[in-house]
Amino acid sequence: MKTFLRLLSFSKPYYHYVPEYIVYIFLYIVFGLLNFSMLVPLLDVLFNSEQPAVLSEPVFSFSVAFAKDYFYYKIYSYTQLPGGKLHVLMYVCAILFAFVLLKNIFGFLSQKVLTRMRVNLLGRLRSELFHQFTNQSLSFFHNERKGDLMSTISNDIVEIESSVVSAIQTVFREPLVIISTFAMLFYLSPQLTLFTIVFFPISGFIISSISRKLRKKANQSQSLAGTLLNMTDEAISGIRIIKAFNAENIVNKKFNDANFKLSKTLKNIVNQRELASPISEILGILVIIVIIIYGGSLIINGESTLKGSSFIAYIAFYFQIITPAKNTANAFTTLQRGLSAGERVLRIIDSPKTITDQPDAVNLKEFSEVIEFKNVKFSYGDEVVLKSLSVTINKGKTIALVGESGAGKSTFADLIPRFYDVNEGGIYLDEVNIKNILIKDLRSKIAIVSQEAILFNDSVINNIAFGNEIVDLEKVMNAAKIANAHEFILQLEEGYETKIGDRGMRLSGGQKQRLTIARAIYKNAPILILDEATSALDTESERLVQDAINNLMQNRTSIVIAHRLSTIRHADEILVLQKGEIVERGNHDSLIALNGIYKKLIDMQEVK
Repeated sequence: MKTFLRLLSFSKPYYHYVPEYIVYIFLYIVFGLLNFSMLVPLLDVLFNSEQPAVLSEPVFSFSVAFAKDYFYYKIYSYTQLPGGKLHVLMYVCAILFAFVLLKNIFGFLSQKVLTRMRVNLLGRLRSELFHQFTNQSLSFFHNERKGDLMSTISNDIVEIESSVVSAIQTVFREPLVIISTFAMLFYLSPQLTLFTIVFFPISGFIISSISRKLRKKANQSQSLAGTLLNMTDEAISGIRIIKAFNAENIVNKKFNDANFKLSKTLKNIVNQRELASPISEILGILVIIVIIIYGGSLIINGESTLKGSSFIAYIAFYFQIITPAKNTANAFTTLQRGLSAGERVLRIIDSPKTITDQPDAVNLKEFSEVIEFKNVKFSYGDEVVLKSLSVTINKGKTIALVGESGAGKSTFADLIPRFYDVNEGGIYLDEVNIKNILIKDLRSKIAIVSQEAILFNDSVINNIAFGNEIVDLEKVMNAAKIANAHEFILQLEEGYETKIGDRGMRLSGGQKQRLTIARAIYKNAPILILDEATSALDTESERLVQDAINNLMQNRTSIVIAHRLSTIRHADEILVLQKGEIVERGNHDSLIALNGIYKKLIDMQEVK
C-alpha cells in the first residue's frame, strides 16, 4: 500500500480531479443501482396481479421512502387507465433506458478524469527517472547495470501503466460499487445478506495467496528483462569483436538461455494472474446458488418478507457484485507486478545524490591563479585509488599524467569537475575548496576531451554547441576551423545541419574526435582535461587531431592523461603515478635523466 500511495503521489496536485471524480463515480453508482431497481416494478407489472400498496399520492418529503411510494403510486395510477399495464411497462422501460444511459455517461466522464491523472503520473515518473540519471554522480553508474536502468525507464514504466494505473480505476470504483450494492441487498433482506457475506473472506484469502506469489515472480522477471537488455546493448556495441572471434553462437546461446528463463517466468505470471478471475467468478456463482437455495426455502416456508419479484431483483443485484468483485480480484493480482516495478522505479528516484551543492556554495566568476590538490585521498569502496596526493597546477600550465592502467590517472582528472568527491584532503581553485563552489559554475570553467569521442544523435552544429540553449553559428564555425573540422563538415550532405547518427556513427574516428575538440573550443573554458585523444587514430587523423589539440591548449590550464608519451614531451610538469601515488615528477628531460619508471615507459614505447 505504501508503494501504491507513493506512486499515486506523482499525479499531484489531486485537487484537479478528485472532487470531479467523486461526483461522477457517485452518480455512476447511483444510476447503476437504480436501473436494477426497475426490475421489481417491471416484474410486478408483468406477473403480479395484486395492486401496489400505495393507492393515494403520498405527502412530499426529502426521503427515499417518498420517492419509492410516489413511484408506485404513479404505476398504480397508470394501471387504472385503458391498456394501463402496457403503458406502465413502456414507462418503466423508458426509465430503465434513461438510467442505463446516465450510468454510462458518468462512467465515461469518470474515466476521462482518471486518464488525466494517468498521463500526469506517468509523465512525472519518466521525468523524475531521467532527472536522476542525469544528476547522479558517476559512482552511481558503477553500481548499476546499464540494462537494468534502461529496463526501468522503459519496461517498468510500461508495467506501472498497464497494471498500477489501470488498476486505479478498479481500486477506486469497484469497491464502492460492491459496498453500495451490499447496502441495497441489506435494504431488501438483511437476513439473507448477513448469511451470504461470510463467503467473501474465503475468496479474499485465496486471491491474496495468488497475489503474493505473483509479486515474487515479477521481481524475477524484471531482473531477467534487465539482463536481456544488457546483453543486447553489449552485443550491438561489441558486434565487431563478436564477429572477429566467431562468438556468435556463444552469445546467442547465452541470450537464448536468459530469454527462455524470462519466457518461463512470464508464462507462470500470466497463468497465475488469469487464475484470479475464474476463481472469483466460480466463488461468486456458488454464493448465488446458496442464496437461491436458502432464500427460496425461506420464501417457500413463509419465513421471509421478500416477494417473488423482490427475490429475483435480489439475485440480480447479487449478480452485479460478481463483475466488480472479479475486476477487483484481477486488479489486485495484476497490481503486484506493477508494485514490484514501482519499487524498482522508486529505488532509483530515492537514490541519494552524493554530489550536491553545499548550502553555502559560492559563485566562481573566473579562474585566475592555481589548482591545488592537498593530501587528496580517494577510493571506490574498499579499493584505494589515490593516496595523499599534493599537486599544484598554476594557471596556463600543462600537467601530464602518466603511468600504467589502474594507476589513478583518470580518477585524478575526474575529481577536478567533481564527478566524484575526495574522501580526505581537498582540491582548491584559487584557494577555494571546490566543494564550496556551485557545481554549475565549477564545471562551466572546465572542458573535457575524452579518449572515446562521445557524440549525440543530433546535428553537427548542436553537437559542437552542446550545453548551450542559444547557438552562435559564427562561433560554431570558428571553433570547427580551429579544430580542423570545418572542411569535412562542409562536405557533409547538409553541412552543419547534418545528423551524425547514434554516437556519431556516420563519421570516421578522426572526424568524431575533431568534433569533440570543436565542442571544447566552443565552450572556451580556462581549464582543459585531455584524455589522450589520438591513441586510437590512424597517422593522418592523428596529425589533424593533434594539431587541433595544440590549438585548443593555447592559453589554457591543461591536465593531460597521456598514453602516447611522445605527445607530452613539452608539458610543464609530468606526474608519474603508480598505485595511486606520485612516484616521479618533473619535466621530460629531468625524468629521462632520472632513469626511472618514466624512462622505462619511454623505452618500451620506442621499442614498439
